[in-house]
Amino acid sequence: MEFYGAEKKRQVGIAFILGIASLVAVFISLLALSDIYHGESDLRSEWMALRVSFAVIFIFQVFALITFWRMIRKKNGGGS
Repeated sequence: MEFYGAEKKRQVGIAFILGIASLVAVFISLLALSDIYHGESDLRSEWMALRVSFAVIFIFQVFALITFWRMIRKKNGGGS
């Protein structure tokens, strides 16, 4: 599993930051869903928090899948 040095470090850094951001997004989603369940009066900010959390988690998942795919291609002798 040979990645180029700088590219590997950059991808690891991005994955780490996105991973932390998605963990925070899960926690924020939990709080927003709790407020929605309890029937708070104004839920616009809670729904916006859920949309943003979904986007962060989705971006992390896509980035992780692309990274794994590239690692497998490089390991099997594929192109760039």
